[in-house]
Amino acid sequence: MRASRLMTLLFTLQRLRSATAAQLARELEVSERTVYRDIAALTEAGVPVWTEPGRGGGIRLVDGWRTRLDGMTAQEAAALFAVGAPQALAELGMSAALAGAQAKLLATLPADLREHARTVAERFHLDAPGWFHGSRAAPELTTVAEAVWEQQRLRIGYRRNSRQGDDVVERLIEPLGLVAKAGVWYVVARSVGGRAPVILTYRVDRITTAEGTAEHFERPDGFDLAEHWAEAAARFEAQMLRATVRLRVGPRGLKWLVHVTDADAAVRAIATAGPADADGWRELQLDVETVEIAGHELVALGDQVEALEPPELRAALAAHGAALVARNTP
Repeated sequence: MRASRLMTLLFTLQRLRSATAAQLARELEVSERTVYRDIAALTEAGVPVWTEPGRGGGIRLVDGWRTRLDGMTAQEAAALFAVGAPQALAELGMSAALAGAQAKLLATLPADLREHARTVAERFHLDAPGWFHGSRAAPELTTVAEAVWEQQRLRIGYRRNSRQGDDVVERLIEPLGLVAKAGVWYVVARSVGGRAPVILTYRVDRITTAEGTAEHFERPDGFDLAEHWAEAAARFEAQMLRATVRLRVGPRGLKWLVHVTDADAAVRAIATAGPADADGWRELQLDVETVEIAGHELVALGDQVEALEPPELRAALAAHGAALVARNTP
């Protein structure tokens, strides 16, 4: 894409300060003729590029001029405009930063890149929470986010269950990072004050109070937030899904399964399911929290599910069906 190449050329000139057309052609893997066309495009866009012919000459930016977008590619510039999570950024205290970055971007980009970024923003939008799962209010999120940025210890009040009540405990934590999953914010933090520091995950919407202590902490060496979250999520899922059931599911039920039970477990079950029969039914094994909970969830599939194992699940679905018939028989 030409827009991407123009941005790469601009940052290459900024890095090298001066280069010949041949050098730039090698860097960009294009012809020298293309380099000269792109230089002309940058000049027309207002970028002060100076071309000096002859021995010892070359192509360079005017001394003292620098773009304010060091290291940003055309795709990254477009992505900045395509960010579709303004609420999340506002909760983190970053909405002003995003607005400032976008203003700088518009002021600095050549016309081709400016139009490319706007085009992407007009056509793509990110809406992170799933259907029927709105974002959870987290009044202390801004305070927690500030502590993450500043590497400052926090004293929090934490409600240990999802119900409102007095089951609130006090914790001293070192917040290492924030994760947003399906509209819910989590803070990954190292506990302080116990026998040994341990990294735990807290739901931010259950933090009832948060107060900075002005105590700075150092992050653990080698800590990677994304890697830690992936491992913690896998452990949590393994603990939650403690049973496996065997089912036959119809074609419509296969489409609905991800909406009535754990979505990741449903995707795995469908991916490893047996071949479809003449009517489109497939046999699969599904990881569930408990057989009892599976009975309550799978009844939503109606006539699109048949329980094969264990017998308790088959009996539970039959009982749910009988109760439904009894309540709705004229």
